Amino acid sequence: MATEESGTGLPTSIEAAWGLRERPGKGPRPGLTLGRIVDAAVAIASADGLGAVSMSRVAAELGVSTMSLYRYVSAKDELLTLMEDAAYGAPPPGDPAKDWRAGFTDWAWSLRTALGRHPWVVNVPISGPPSTPNSVAWMERGLACLRHTHLSENEKISVLMLVSGFVRNEARLTFDILAASRRSGDSLETSMAAWARLLGKLTDAERFPAVTAALQAGELDTPGGPDDEFVFGLERILDGVEALVSARS
Repeated sequence: MATEESGTGLPTSIEAAWGLRERPGKGPRPGLTLGRIVDAAVAIASADGLGAVSMSRVAAELGVSTMSLYRYVSAKDELLTLMEDAAYGAPPPGDPAKDWRAGFTDWAWSLRTALGRHPWVVNVPISGPPSTPNSVAWMERGLACLRHTHLSENEKISVLMLVSGFVRNEARLTFDILAASRRSGDSLETSMAAWARLLGKLTDAERFPAVTAALQAGELDTPGGPDDEFVFGLERILDGVEALVSARS
């Protein structure tokens, strides 16, 4: 089983993803690779959801025994980490001519796009800091946007965590809303209009003056554009970061 660790302290499957390990020399058939295992797991998650992924299901998809997988990946948690890394993929290259804000905006949109390709990724538990090839590449790409600011290295990492957390949370909320809409069979427009009518029946101006004002303005009747909330949230966060960057200059 792939449990041995070397000087990195990482599981052997993660080391293999970095190219630090060779394929197991005996046991599994030559055609079985860590990449094939991860690709099969990603395909299952994309087709049937993250909950459908199990070592036995992956083995069945590959036509091998479940035990043969354990020579490459020792636990499902490791497989989930590798699936997440594969789903994100490598970040697109940055434009060195752009200033930090434009570069970080591009980074955030690229991250959102990556999540949109595989919505199940937001349901993978966060088990630790980035340690896989693509996740570290995304980290590098984000931090590089801040290289010409006077932020401390700790502040740069905090900005990265703040923005990436917003992107992941906004994506998860969007995916959950869309999934609920699909389950109900109603469009987002129909669901929002019904919710607004319900609030109108449940609330009054004396007890809920702020909610009443929003209802009267018609702001709760329609879902708005698909990117509106993302754009608003990202811009407000970057406004705050810009104030910090200016204070450090």
